Amino acid sequence: ASVILQMLQLGLGDIEAFPCIDPPDPRYVRDGFRLLHELQAIDDDSRLSDIGRKLARLPLDVRLGRMLLAAHEEGSLEDVLIIVSALTVPDPRLRPLEAQQAADEAQAPFRDEQSDFVGFLRLWRFYREQERHLTRRKLQRLCERHFLSWVRLREWKDIHGQLLGLVRELDLQLNAEPADSAAIHRALLSGLLGNMAFKGEGQEYTGARGIKLHIFPGSGLFRKPPKWIMAAELVETGRQYARTVARIEPQWAEHLAPHL
Repeated sequence: ASVILQMLQLGLGDIEAFPCIDPPDPRYVRDGFRLLHELQAIDDDSRLSDIGRKLARLPLDVRLGRMLLAAHEEGSLEDVLIIVSALTVPDPRLRPLEAQQAADEAQAPFRDEQSDFVGFLRLWRFYREQERHLTRRKLQRLCERHFLSWVRLREWKDIHGQLLGLVRELDLQLNAEPADSAAIHRALLSGLLGNMAFKGEGQEYTGARGIKLHIFPGSGLFRKPPKWIMAAELVETGRQYARTVARIEPQWAEHLAPHL
């Protein structure tokens, strides 16, 4: 989708007819166009929209870029910027097979029963506060005790700094007042409409296009699964799992996606 977006921005004509040295599978091209339409980056005639032109200026996965644009409108950009930068790196919260219970207990302060995305915000504030007071060695030891990857936390911080500079260049405004949870999650949902799901009988969810999935066991929502969720990613390991999930209100999607 990101490649198609840049090609449309550059005016390279019919994407499927472009003489690629190694042409992509036509199914991937169709999926890319479908995602751009879902994100309102293109109209029904596959022409760039205003949102699409703004997205083309962001060197990010198009889903994540869409979240930042929506967060600017929602007044929740400061919080969503932290979450988006977290989603660009591997999860710093480690959960080794031989110590899953110990990891869950150590990371309990960062868990939220309504949203794994809020967990990222809690972890960020904890890490940045400790970073101010501890030496590097003590900070590394603290991370080990909480089953956190110090390297990934540093990478998260670096990417956040880069994205912060980028949104300022694009004149996107950070919120001066703390954003409420609904404003944060509506902005995130704008990029994750295709990753919504609702719970039927038992623990199984039905997602977009009829897929069946379950909440990942490491999620804060695993024990009390809500009726409607969105997920940052869908992973297949024997069965389909929704990872990094949050409870949502279905009305948010109706407002965000009348075109769907």
